[in-house]
Amino acid sequence: MKILVTGGAGFIGGNFVHHMVNKYPNDEIVNLDLLTYAGNLETLKPVEDKPNYKFVKGDIADEAFIMDLFEKEQFDMVVNFAAESHVDRSITDPGIFVTTNVMGTRVLLDASKKYGVKRYHQVSTDEVYGDLPLDRPDLFFTEDTPLHTSSPYSSSKASADLFVLAYYRTYGLPVTISRCSNNYGPYHFPEKLIPLIISRALADEELPVYGKGENVRDWLHVSDHCEAIDLILHKGKPGEVYNVGGHNERTNLEVVQTILKALDKPESLIKFVTDRPGHDMRYAIDPAKIETELGWKPKYTFDTGIRQTIEWYLNNKEWWQNILSGEYANYFENQYGKRLEQEQV
Repeated sequence: MKILVTGGAGFIGGNFVHHMVNKYPNDEIVNLDLLTYAGNLETLKPVEDKPNYKFVKGDIADEAFIMDLFEKEQFDMVVNFAAESHVDRSITDPGIFVTTNVMGTRVLLDASKKYGVKRYHQVSTDEVYGDLPLDRPDLFFTEDTPLHTSSPYSSSKASADLFVLAYYRTYGLPVTISRCSNNYGPYHFPEKLIPLIISRALADEELPVYGKGENVRDWLHVSDHCEAIDLILHKGKPGEVYNVGGHNERTNLEVVQTILKALDKPESLIKFVTDRPGHDMRYAIDPAKIETELGWKPKYTFDTGIRQTIEWYLNNKEWWQNILSGEYANYFENQYGKRLEQEQV
């Protein structure tokens, strides 16, 4: 089996590559990533020399490049993580989100259709459902919840999902979609909430928290998410959407306080800042479908997962310090530059 993982140098994609390379040594895992700001090949150091792993640098929105790659490699499965995913950045520059998240997905779908891919899986987000009110803890997102986006980011992901489902209905392409809640865990880019708070708290720097910190998120450990996608790939029904959630709702302020307590840092570091435009209040996923139909269950509670995550960041300071310094961006040239020159000779 040859599996293309797009966006495999990002946070969730990188963890998924680790999962697949180690679990399926007889399958070939090809990691395609453009290495934009959040793509970090240092994340793949533990697997880069494995015989069943290969990295390719490229853009999913480059149709000629993608078609050539599919013709050459003849993939059996495609798992699309590649996406611009930062809400704040989407508010500043919506265009790149349309290019990557919508047009890039369309290119991958056309290539998958042309070259007979046996399963195309789209990694989506619970943000396509909009948000839920704080005063209705009984409400949860299900797969039947109408799409109701709030940001350019979530709008681009919802559009991509609709293209994926249209290719199933119109062309019979065997597709599946997963929509997950907020992920956390190892290799998370330091601009995101949990790694941002860990890195800044360790440096005794102010910790910016939007509004009053009352926004609620359902936290899912990235390894539980990877297990879920693996299960959907092998046992999921084509044409179906599966919600993946961790049953771990916390306010942003509670998350920050938990980290500060674990690091023995004072809450006086917290600084409330002006809220982002259109900030969703609460995300909460009902994962009953994937639990009932596919037998998936998360292994981590938030308490066990956040402890593991904090320990990882304490034990891997070089990884995130290289990102903060910008050094991580040179890894591709250092690791692959000479190889590419040799191949061209």
